[in-house]
Amino acid sequence: MSVRLRWLLVVLGVLALGVPLTIAFLRTHERVTRTEHLPPQGEASYNPLYVLGQALRADGITVHSRPRVDLATMSLQPGDTLVLLQDSATLPAPTARALLAWVARGGHLVVRTPPPSEEALLANGPLLEALGVDAVDYGSACQPFHVRDDPHHVEFCRGRRFWAEPPSGMRVAREWGDVDEYGDDAGRVFVRLRHGQGSVDVLADLDFMKGLGRPAELDTSNAAKGQYVDGLHDKAHRDLTRYVLAPRYGQGSMWLVYGAQPPSLWNRIFYQGWPVWAPLLLALLGWLWRRAQRIGSLLPSPAVERRSLLEHVRASGDHLLRYGKAPLLYDAVRRAFLARLRRRAPTAAALAGEVQVQAIATLLQWPHGRVHTALTAPASHDLTGLRERIRLLIQMRNLL
Repeated sequence: MSVRLRWLLVVLGVLALGVPLTIAFLRTHERVTRTEHLPPQGEASYNPLYVLGQALRADGITVHSRPRVDLATMSLQPGDTLVLLQDSATLPAPTARALLAWVARGGHLVVRTPPPSEEALLANGPLLEALGVDAVDYGSACQPFHVRDDPHHVEFCRGRRFWAEPPSGMRVAREWGDVDEYGDDAGRVFVRLRHGQGSVDVLADLDFMKGLGRPAELDTSNAAKGQYVDGLHDKAHRDLTRYVLAPRYGQGSMWLVYGAQPPSLWNRIFYQGWPVWAPLLLALLGWLWRRAQRIGSLLPSPAVERRSLLEHVRASGDHLLRYGKAPLLYDAVRRAFLARLRRRAPTAAALAGEVQVQAIATLLQWPHGRVHTALTAPASHDLTGLRERIRLLIQMRNLL
Protein backbone atom coordinates (compact mmCIF):
# COMPACT_ATOMS: atom_id res chain seq x y z
CA MET A 1 0.00 0.00 0.00
CA SER A 2 1.40 3.36 -1.01
CA VAL A 3 1.76 6.32 1.33
CA ARG A 4 -0.84 8.38 -0.54
CA LEU A 5 -3.42 5.63 -0.31
CA ARG A 6 -2.75 5.22 3.39
CA TRP A 7 -3.25 8.96 4.10
CA LEU A 8 -6.42 8.97 1.96
CA LEU A 9 -7.90 6.18 4.04
CA VAL A 10 -7.02 8.10 7.27
CA VAL A 11 -8.72 11.28 6.02
CA LEU A 12 -11.82 9.35 4.93
CA GLY A 13 -11.99 7.67 8.35
CA VAL A 14 -11.74 11.00 10.20
CA LEU A 15 -14.47 12.50 8.03
CA ALA A 16 -16.69 9.45 8.47
CA LEU A 17 -16.49 9.79 12.27
CA GLY A 18 -16.16 13.54 12.68
CA VAL A 19 -19.00 14.77 10.45
CA PRO A 20 -21.78 12.73 12.17
CA LEU A 21 -20.45 13.63 15.62
CA THR A 22 -20.35 17.34 14.75
CA ILE A 23 -23.92 17.25 13.38
CA ALA A 24 -25.15 15.42 16.50
CA PHE A 25 -23.41 17.90 18.81
CA LEU A 26 -24.86 20.95 17.04
CA ARG A 27 -28.39 19.49 17.12
CA THR A 28 -28.31 18.42 20.78
CA HIS A 29 -26.51 21.45 22.28
CA GLU A 30 -27.52 25.09 22.45
CA ARG A 31 -25.30 28.03 23.31
CA VAL A 32 -26.69 29.91 26.30
CA THR A 33 -25.32 33.10 27.85
CA ARG A 34 -25.75 33.34 31.62
CA THR A 35 -24.65 36.16 33.89
CA GLU A 36 -23.24 35.19 37.29
CA HIS A 37 -23.13 37.82 40.03
CA LEU A 38 -19.94 37.21 41.95
CA PRO A 39 -19.56 38.32 45.57
CA PRO A 40 -17.71 41.60 46.09
CA GLN A 41 -13.95 41.44 46.41
CA GLY A 42 -11.36 43.68 48.05
CA GLU A 43 -12.58 46.95 49.53
CA ALA A 44 -16.08 46.41 48.18
CA SER A 45 -16.48 43.42 50.51
CA TYR A 46 -16.29 45.53 53.68
CA ASN A 47 -17.02 49.10 52.53
CA PRO A 48 -20.79 49.57 51.93
CA LEU A 49 -20.15 53.01 50.39
CA TYR A 50 -17.58 51.75 47.87
CA VAL A 51 -19.97 51.94 44.88
CA LEU A 52 -21.03 55.46 45.90
CA GLY A 53 -17.39 56.54 46.07
CA GLN A 54 -16.66 55.13 42.62
CA ALA A 55 -19.70 56.88 41.16
CA LEU A 56 -18.66 60.21 42.71
CA ARG A 57 -15.10 59.81 41.41
CA ALA A 58 -16.49 59.15 37.93
CA ASP A 59 -18.37 62.47 38.27
CA GLY A 60 -15.07 64.29 38.93
CA ILE A 61 -15.46 64.70 42.71
CA THR A 62 -12.64 64.07 45.16
CA VAL A 63 -13.64 61.22 47.50
CA HIS A 64 -12.02 60.09 50.74
CA SER A 65 -13.12 56.85 52.40
CA ARG A 66 -12.50 56.25 56.12
CA PRO A 67 -13.53 53.37 58.39
CA ARG A 68 -14.28 55.77 61.28
CA VAL A 69 -14.22 59.45 62.13
CA ASP A 70 -10.70 60.63 62.90
CA LEU A 71 -10.54 64.41 62.80
CA ALA A 72 -6.77 64.34 63.35
CA THR A 73 -6.27 62.82 59.89
CA MET A 74 -9.35 64.27 58.16
CA SER A 75 -8.81 67.83 56.91
CA LEU A 76 -12.46 68.91 56.71
CA GLN A 77 -12.89 72.16 54.82
CA PRO A 78 -15.91 74.46 54.33
CA GLY A 79 -17.82 73.17 51.34
CA ASP A 80 -17.00 69.50 52.05
CA THR A 81 -19.63 66.83 52.64
CA LEU A 82 -19.32 64.13 55.29
CA VAL A 83 -21.52 61.02 54.98
CA LEU A 84 -21.48 59.36 58.40
CA LEU A 85 -22.62 55.75 58.04
CA GLN A 86 -20.84 54.95 61.30
CA ASP A 87 -23.10 54.71 64.35
CA SER A 88 -23.30 58.31 65.57
CA ALA A 89 -23.92 57.16 69.16
CA THR A 90 -20.31 55.94 69.35
CA LEU A 91 -18.87 59.41 68.70
CA PRO A 92 -17.43 61.11 71.81
CA ALA A 93 -18.69 64.53 72.83
CA PRO A 94 -15.53 66.45 71.71
CA THR A 95 -15.79 64.93 68.25
CA ALA A 96 -19.49 65.84 68.03
CA ARG A 97 -18.75 69.45 68.98
CA ALA A 98 -15.92 69.62 66.42
CA LEU A 99 -18.23 68.30 63.67
CA LEU A 100 -20.92 70.88 64.48
CA ALA A 101 -18.30 73.63 64.48
CA TRP A 102 -17.20 72.49 61.01
CA VAL A 103 -20.84 72.49 59.83
CA ALA A 104 -21.23 76.05 61.10
CA ARG A 105 -18.29 77.09 58.90
CA GLY A 106 -20.02 75.75 55.79
CA GLY A 107 -19.85 71.96 55.93
CA HIS A 108 -22.57 69.47 55.08
CA LEU A 109 -23.07 66.53 57.46
CA VAL A 110 -25.22 63.52 56.58
CA VAL A 111 -25.93 61.34 59.63
CA ARG A 112 -28.23 58.45 60.39
CA THR A 113 -29.94 57.46 63.61
CA PRO A 114 -28.40 54.54 65.53
CA PRO A 115 -29.46 51.11 64.24
CA PRO A 116 -32.44 49.53 66.02
CA SER A 117 -31.33 47.60 69.11
CA GLU A 118 -32.10 47.48 72.82
CA GLU A 119 -28.80 49.14 73.65
CA ALA A 120 -29.38 51.93 71.12
CA LEU A 121 -32.67 52.92 72.78
CA LEU A 122 -30.86 53.88 75.98
CA ALA A 123 -28.96 56.84 74.46
CA ASN A 124 -28.88 58.72 71.16
CA GLY A 125 -25.31 59.89 71.48
CA PRO A 126 -23.91 63.38 71.97
CA LEU A 127 -24.22 64.33 68.28
CA LEU A 128 -27.96 63.68 67.98
CA GLU A 129 -28.59 65.21 71.41
CA ALA A 130 -26.81 68.38 70.30
CA LEU A 131 -29.07 68.45 67.22
CA GLY A 132 -32.22 67.99 69.33
CA VAL A 133 -33.00 64.63 67.72
CA ASP A 134 -34.73 61.99 69.82
CA ALA A 135 -34.64 58.65 68.02
CA VAL A 136 -37.40 56.14 68.69
CA ASP A 137 -37.90 52.58 67.45
CA TYR A 138 -41.05 51.48 65.68
CA GLY A 139 -39.82 48.22 64.24
CA SER A 140 -39.84 47.84 60.47
CA ALA A 141 -42.45 50.48 59.60
CA CYS A 142 -41.81 51.70 56.07
CA GLN A 143 -42.36 55.20 54.77
CA PRO A 144 -44.10 55.56 51.39
CA PHE A 145 -41.85 57.26 48.88
CA HIS A 146 -43.74 57.96 45.69
CA VAL A 147 -41.84 57.54 42.45
CA ARG A 148 -43.38 58.22 39.03
CA ASP A 149 -42.78 54.71 37.64
CA ASP A 150 -43.14 52.94 41.02
CA PRO A 151 -46.21 54.21 42.91
CA HIS A 152 -45.82 51.69 45.75
CA HIS A 153 -42.20 52.44 46.49
CA VAL A 154 -41.20 52.59 50.17
CA GLU A 155 -38.05 53.64 52.01
CA PHE A 156 -36.50 53.68 55.49
CA CYS A 157 -37.90 50.28 56.44
CA ARG A 158 -34.97 49.25 58.63
CA GLY A 159 -34.21 52.51 60.41
CA ARG A 160 -35.19 54.22 63.65
CA ARG A 161 -37.59 57.11 63.26
CA PHE A 162 -37.10 60.24 65.30
CA TRP A 163 -38.50 63.52 66.48
CA ALA A 164 -36.51 66.71 65.91
CA GLU A 165 -36.63 69.75 68.15
CA PRO A 166 -33.59 71.75 67.05
CA PRO A 167 -32.08 74.06 69.66
CA SER A 168 -31.73 77.77 69.27
CA GLY A 169 -29.44 78.65 66.38
CA MET A 170 -30.76 75.82 64.20
CA ARG A 171 -33.81 75.72 61.98
CA VAL A 172 -35.50 73.19 59.74
CA ALA A 173 -34.92 73.87 56.06
CA ARG A 174 -37.83 73.85 53.61
CA GLU A 175 -36.16 71.96 50.78
CA TRP A 176 -37.88 68.59 50.52
CA GLY A 177 -40.75 69.57 48.28
CA ASP A 178 -42.76 72.09 50.28
CA VAL A 179 -42.58 70.37 53.69
CA ASP A 180 -40.35 71.05 56.65
CA GLU A 181 -39.85 67.41 57.54
CA TYR A 182 -40.58 64.07 55.96
CA GLY A 183 -42.41 61.38 57.90
CA ASP A 184 -45.75 60.67 59.53
CA ASP A 185 -47.33 60.41 62.93
CA ALA A 186 -44.98 57.53 63.85
CA GLY A 187 -41.95 59.78 63.53
CA ARG A 188 -39.72 61.51 61.04
CA VAL A 189 -37.41 59.75 58.59
CA PHE A 190 -35.66 62.83 57.20
CA VAL A 191 -34.97 66.34 58.37
CA ARG A 192 -32.52 68.98 57.13
CA LEU A 193 -31.26 71.40 59.75
CA ARG A 194 -29.56 74.71 59.01
CA HIS A 195 -26.63 75.42 61.30
CA GLY A 196 -24.54 78.48 60.62
CA GLN A 197 -23.39 78.45 57.02
CA GLY A 198 -23.85 74.68 56.67
CA SER A 199 -26.51 72.03 57.08
CA VAL A 200 -27.06 68.69 58.78
CA ASP A 201 -29.21 65.95 57.24
CA VAL A 202 -30.62 63.44 59.74
CA LEU A 203 -32.11 60.28 58.22
CA ALA A 204 -33.61 57.12 59.65
CA ASP A 205 -31.13 55.03 57.66
CA LEU A 206 -28.72 55.28 54.76
CA ASP A 207 -29.30 51.87 53.18
CA PHE A 208 -30.22 53.50 49.89
CA MET A 209 -26.60 54.73 49.56
CA LYS A 210 -25.05 51.31 49.96
CA GLY A 211 -23.76 49.41 46.98
CA LEU A 212 -24.24 45.83 48.22
CA GLY A 213 -27.83 45.36 47.10
CA ARG A 214 -29.16 43.18 44.28
CA PRO A 215 -29.87 44.55 40.79
CA ALA A 216 -33.44 45.78 40.45
CA GLU A 217 -34.28 43.44 37.59
CA LEU A 218 -33.62 40.43 39.84
CA ASP A 219 -36.06 41.61 42.52
CA THR A 220 -39.18 39.50 42.99
CA SER A 221 -40.12 40.82 46.43
CA ASN A 222 -43.32 42.49 47.53
CA ALA A 223 -42.87 46.19 48.29
CA ALA A 224 -46.00 46.23 50.42
CA LYS A 225 -44.31 43.87 52.88
CA GLY A 226 -41.34 46.15 53.24
CA GLN A 227 -39.03 43.95 51.18
CA TYR A 228 -37.22 46.07 48.66
CA VAL A 229 -34.00 46.18 46.71
CA ASP A 230 -31.50 48.39 48.53
CA GLY A 231 -28.35 49.99 47.27
CA LEU A 232 -27.53 52.20 44.33
CA HIS A 233 -28.76 49.58 41.85
CA ASP A 234 -32.24 51.11 42.29
CA LYS A 235 -32.92 54.24 40.24
CA ALA A 236 -35.03 55.83 42.98
CA HIS A 237 -32.13 55.37 45.40
CA ARG A 238 -29.81 57.16 43.01
CA ASP A 239 -32.17 60.12 42.83
CA LEU A 240 -32.56 60.18 46.63
CA THR A 241 -28.80 60.00 47.10
CA ARG A 242 -28.29 62.85 44.66
CA TYR A 243 -30.84 64.96 46.52
CA VAL A 244 -29.24 64.28 49.93
CA LEU A 245 -25.79 65.22 48.61
CA ALA A 246 -27.07 68.27 46.71
CA PRO A 247 -26.29 71.15 49.15
CA ARG A 248 -22.50 70.99 48.68
CA TYR A 249 -22.30 68.76 45.61
CA GLY A 250 -19.28 69.68 43.52
CA GLN A 251 -18.08 72.40 45.91
CA GLY A 252 -15.58 70.37 47.91
CA SER A 253 -14.49 66.86 48.78
CA MET A 254 -16.74 63.97 49.77
CA TRP A 255 -15.83 62.16 52.99
CA LEU A 256 -17.43 58.72 53.25
CA VAL A 257 -17.14 57.18 56.74
CA TYR A 258 -18.46 53.65 56.30
CA GLY A 259 -17.95 52.55 59.94
CA ALA A 260 -16.76 49.02 59.17
CA GLN A 261 -13.58 47.14 59.87
CA PRO A 262 -11.68 45.43 57.05
CA PRO A 263 -11.24 41.69 57.54
CA SER A 264 -8.37 40.85 59.87
CA LEU A 265 -5.27 38.93 58.85
CA TRP A 266 -6.45 35.81 60.69
CA ASN A 267 -9.82 36.04 58.97
CA ARG A 268 -8.15 36.14 55.55
CA ILE A 269 -5.82 33.28 56.46
CA PHE A 270 -8.68 31.10 57.70
CA TYR A 271 -11.22 31.72 54.95
CA GLN A 272 -8.96 32.43 51.97
CA GLY A 273 -5.78 30.55 52.86
CA TRP A 274 -7.33 27.16 53.62
CA PRO A 275 -5.94 25.54 50.41
CA VAL A 276 -2.50 26.05 51.97
CA TRP A 277 -2.96 25.49 55.70
CA ALA A 278 -5.44 22.59 55.45
CA PRO A 279 -3.02 20.18 53.65
CA LEU A 280 -0.20 21.29 55.95
CA LEU A 281 -2.37 20.58 58.99
CA LEU A 282 -3.27 17.12 57.66
CA ALA A 283 0.40 16.40 56.98
CA LEU A 284 1.32 17.49 60.52
CA LEU A 285 -1.40 15.30 62.06
CA GLY A 286 -0.25 12.34 59.97
CA TRP A 287 3.35 12.82 61.05
CA LEU A 288 2.31 13.05 64.73
CA TRP A 289 0.22 9.90 64.39
CA ARG A 290 3.15 8.08 62.82
CA ARG A 291 5.56 9.24 65.52
CA ALA A 292 3.19 8.60 68.44
CA GLN A 293 3.67 5.48 70.56
CA ARG A 294 1.38 2.55 69.89
CA ILE A 295 -1.63 2.41 72.19
CA GLY A 296 -1.84 -0.82 74.23
CA SER A 297 -0.40 -2.66 77.20
CA LEU A 298 3.18 -1.92 78.26
CA LEU A 299 5.77 -4.41 77.01
CA PRO A 300 8.85 -5.33 79.05
CA SER A 301 12.05 -3.68 77.96
CA PRO A 302 14.33 -5.94 75.93
CA ALA A 303 17.38 -7.30 77.69
CA VAL A 304 20.43 -5.10 77.21
CA GLU A 305 23.77 -6.77 76.59
CA ARG A 306 26.14 -6.49 79.54
CA ARG A 307 29.27 -4.55 78.76
CA SER A 308 30.73 -3.95 82.26
CA LEU A 309 34.52 -4.33 82.37
CA LEU A 310 34.40 -5.43 86.00
CA GLU A 311 32.05 -8.26 85.10
CA HIS A 312 34.43 -9.45 82.38
CA VAL A 313 37.41 -9.37 84.75
CA ARG A 314 35.51 -11.25 87.43
CA ALA A 315 34.31 -13.85 84.94
CA SER A 316 37.90 -14.35 83.65
CA GLY A 317 39.19 -14.82 87.23
CA ASP A 318 36.45 -17.37 88.03
CA HIS A 319 37.33 -19.24 84.88
CA LEU A 320 41.06 -19.41 85.77
CA LEU A 321 40.28 -20.56 89.33
CA ARG A 322 37.89 -23.22 88.07
CA TYR A 323 40.58 -24.74 85.87
CA GLY A 324 43.54 -24.53 88.39
CA LYS A 325 45.17 -21.42 86.87
CA ALA A 326 45.36 -19.47 90.14
CA PRO A 327 49.15 -18.73 89.78
CA LEU A 328 48.37 -16.73 86.62
CA LEU A 329 46.17 -14.35 88.63
CA TYR A 330 48.90 -13.89 91.23
CA ASP A 331 51.54 -13.27 88.55
CA ALA A 332 49.34 -10.61 86.91
CA VAL A 333 48.88 -8.69 90.19
CA ARG A 334 52.62 -9.10 91.06
CA ARG A 335 53.66 -7.72 87.63
CA ALA A 336 51.33 -4.74 88.09
CA PHE A 337 52.97 -4.03 91.47
CA LEU A 338 56.51 -4.35 90.08
CA ALA A 339 55.61 -2.08 87.12
CA ARG A 340 54.58 0.71 89.46
CA LEU A 341 57.63 0.03 91.66
CA ARG A 342 59.90 0.60 88.66
CA ARG A 343 58.22 3.96 88.03
CA ARG A 344 58.17 5.14 91.64
CA ALA A 345 61.30 3.49 93.15
CA PRO A 346 63.59 2.28 90.34
CA THR A 347 66.44 1.56 92.80
CA ALA A 348 64.38 -0.93 94.81
CA ALA A 349 63.01 -2.45 91.60
CA ALA A 350 66.55 -3.11 90.33
CA LEU A 351 67.34 -5.30 93.36
CA ALA A 352 66.44 -8.97 93.78
CA GLY A 353 65.78 -11.50 96.52
CA GLU A 354 65.85 -10.53 100.19
CA VAL A 355 67.63 -7.27 99.46
CA GLN A 356 64.65 -6.17 97.37
CA VAL A 357 62.21 -7.32 100.09
CA GLN A 358 64.13 -5.28 102.68
CA ALA A 359 64.20 -2.20 100.42
CA ILE A 360 60.44 -2.42 99.77
CA ALA A 361 59.75 -2.90 103.52
CA THR A 362 61.83 0.17 104.31
CA LEU A 363 60.12 2.18 101.55
CA LEU A 364 56.60 1.24 102.65
CA GLN A 365 57.47 1.06 106.34
CA TRP A 366 55.99 -2.40 106.51
CA PRO A 367 57.24 -5.45 108.44
CA HIS A 368 59.77 -7.56 106.52
CA GLY A 369 57.73 -10.73 106.89
CA ARG A 370 54.58 -9.14 105.52
CA VAL A 371 56.36 -7.94 102.39
CA HIS A 372 58.06 -11.32 101.98
CA THR A 373 54.70 -13.08 102.17
CA ALA A 374 53.24 -10.80 99.51
CA LEU A 375 56.10 -11.42 97.07
CA THR A 376 56.03 -15.21 97.52
CA ALA A 377 53.76 -17.17 95.16
CA PRO A 378 51.14 -19.34 96.95
CA ALA A 379 50.47 -23.01 96.28
CA SER A 380 48.24 -23.87 93.29
CA HIS A 381 45.20 -24.89 95.37
CA ASP A 382 45.66 -22.44 98.28
CA LEU A 383 42.80 -20.04 97.49
CA THR A 384 42.99 -18.40 100.92
CA GLY A 385 46.71 -17.69 100.52
CA LEU A 386 46.05 -16.41 96.98
CA ARG A 387 43.44 -13.91 98.18
CA GLU A 388 45.70 -12.77 101.02
CA ARG A 389 48.71 -12.19 98.75
CA ILE A 390 46.66 -10.38 96.09
CA ARG A 391 45.18 -8.14 98.82
CA LEU A 392 48.72 -7.34 100.13
CA LEU A 393 50.06 -6.63 96.63
CA ILE A 394 47.17 -4.24 95.89
CA GLN A 395 47.76 -2.40 99.17
CA MET A 396 51.48 -2.12 98.48
CA ARG A 397 50.77 -0.84 94.96
CA ASN A 398 48.38 1.81 96.25
CA LEU A 399 50.99 3.00 98.81
CA LEU A 400 53.65 3.64 96.18
